[in-house]
Amino acid sequence: MKNKKTVVLGATTKPDRYAFLAINKLVEKGHTVLAIGQNTGEVAGVKIYTKAIPLKNIDTITLYLNPARQRDYYNYIVEAKPKRVIFNPGTENPELYQLLELNNIKAEVACTLVLLTTNQY
Repeated sequence: MKNKKTVVLGATTKPDRYAFLAINKLVEKGHTVLAIGQNTGEVAGVKIYTKAIPLKNIDTITLYLNPARQRDYYNYIVEAKPKRVIFNPGTENPELYQLLELNNIKAEVACTLVLLTTNQY
């Protein structure tokens, strides 16, 4: 499987959260992971940043932020030029889908954990 450099937006150190599980599964599957969340910390050896960090050569941005919190990241996501943005359950956002489409970025409504578990990532 190809390493897909992935940004987890909405990362957390709370083990009961899906973003936490996704970071672990991404690392386990051999993907390079960058994590941005509200609080600093570390998950599976991945440092969580609380501010936007420079992004290059990003394959996927996977969202664990509700639509209202996503607005702060619209420009950041578009400027990162990922191949795709995954909207996990609860993060669906038609406004951002349109912005991504205008910038030739694929919007995928899916569950990162399911994609990884079924080898469809």
